[in-house]
Amino acid sequence: MAQAQLPLNTPPSMSGDSQKEHPKAWKWYDYFTFNVDHKVIGIQYLVTAFFFYLLGGLMAIAMRAELLTPDPDFIDPTLYNAFLTNHGTFMIFLWIVPAAIGGFGNFLVPLMVGARDMAFPKLNAIAFWLNPPAGAILLASFFFGGSQTGWTAYPPLSLITNNIGQSLWILSIVLVGTSSILGSVNFVVTILFMRVPSMQLTQVPLFCWAILATSVLALFSTPVLAAGLVLLLFDINFGTSFFKPDAGGNVVIYQHLFWFYSHPAVYLMILPIFGIMSEIIPVHARKPIFGYKAIAYSSLAICFVGLFVWVHHMFTSGTPPWMRMFFTISTLIVAVPTGVKIFGWVATLWGGKIRYTTAMLFAVGLLSMFVIGGITGVTLGTAPFDLHVHDTYYVVGHFHYVLFGGSVFGIYAGIYHWFPKMTGRMMNETWGKVHFVLTFIGTHLTFLPMHELGLQGMPRRVAMYDPQFISLNQLCTFGSILLGISVIPFFINALWSWMYGEKAGDNPWNALSLEWTTSSPPLIENWEILPVVTHGPYDYGMNGHSVTTEKATSESVS
Repeated sequence: MAQAQLPLNTPPSMSGDSQKEHPKAWKWYDYFTFNVDHKVIGIQYLVTAFFFYLLGGLMAIAMRAELLTPDPDFIDPTLYNAFLTNHGTFMIFLWIVPAAIGGFGNFLVPLMVGARDMAFPKLNAIAFWLNPPAGAILLASFFFGGSQTGWTAYPPLSLITNNIGQSLWILSIVLVGTSSILGSVNFVVTILFMRVPSMQLTQVPLFCWAILATSVLALFSTPVLAAGLVLLLFDINFGTSFFKPDAGGNVVIYQHLFWFYSHPAVYLMILPIFGIMSEIIPVHARKPIFGYKAIAYSSLAICFVGLFVWVHHMFTSGTPPWMRMFFTISTLIVAVPTGVKIFGWVATLWGGKIRYTTAMLFAVGLLSMFVIGGITGVTLGTAPFDLHVHDTYYVVGHFHYVLFGGSVFGIYAGIYHWFPKMTGRMMNETWGKVHFVLTFIGTHLTFLPMHELGLQGMPRRVAMYDPQFISLNQLCTFGSILLGISVIPFFINALWSWMYGEKAGDNPWNALSLEWTTSSPPLIENWEILPVVTHGPYDYGMNGHSVTTEKATSESVS
């Protein structure tokens, strides 16, 4: 977004005695404190989430090692169930959601809209500091055998297996949900009311539109999950019977409460990634985004329609035919705004001067992965097919293409793209491409065979299986090992580049959105003088627009 910068009154925190309280840059130890700077909090989210990603990944590799053979000869089936539950929990609640929303959202949204910080900085810090205790409680559950019920925690199974481990699991998720609600309030207020005065809604970057839709969706859906889990906690520990079938409770009601949040949770994980895609593709294709308004409004459409699709997870739970028909139709409808985004990205790439940086490779890789995941998702959204493959490995393959091939690829793309802004240094492109190739091949090798396993009838969530499935399972296990190896060059690249990487400059990609107009890393107050928006964030090649950090003349402002 090209803009000029006008001299404004110096903010109070940058003048007088207050300047002593606010150094020009944070020290390394400030990142381990209760810091209210949105950029520090964003990096805290990313680093903490990556730690939990490693834990969840190790659990996944252990499970795949067990599935190398049909017999339980690597880990005990009870431990396998605990790994299964907590792998999904770590990856969803403590990796993708905190990294995509908390990490990139906190770091980028104020910079993109021209604000000096989030609307409620202390609330922002509280939202982050709920996550480490949640992860610690989840890990502590292993000292009591861990939750054994899968990440869905369906009763009556969750009522009769390992009450202490299950209770700790619930407490952990409630903490994460509270963090999500607090963060969502902050994002909505910041985007709607903290924009620099010269920025109209039609000039807001698409990442901010995606975060806005995500936050609204979280505010509607997260309290419902919290309510269901609290009722389940009461059933486990206090003798109530909300979901106890032998005492008049209804287990299907729990499924409705759980999936009313947990299907929108898919959009909580993917909508911010869609926003990242909409920022990366125009920059590295050097073209204006195709269909800005369509992509922006499609985020809001996904937010709305996404609240009416949850029952497609319950087609085998005794749902009546009319309900199956309604939710089949709504599931197919939600694919339309997603298709609008994909069409816009492909049209942006078409004829562009594409630079195949690592960020762009992950973005294009995500595009291919998500198309596969989207097609299989449409098949699962139709009741007749879902009845056939429900609770098989077809479902596992589908949602891993969406969440790993989609969300995780998007997080990697975002890190490579904004790493120069966060640290002031470039990541090594050669090692970045090695990371991409290993991840791309490993993803297909791990999750593509799962669709065939599901069509052949292999059930999910089992440590022992029929020997006829051994060949495809071995292929998946080799792929998971490759995915584990792929993290190594990324981890080394990130650490080395942060300390010794090539200096990036303020705008190494020659991008047009506001975050690239400040220093790298940004000042504590983001800008010495607030920016003024003079044209759109994706006007590449239009009227010779480029980014300038010079002070505005009266002509440029007009």
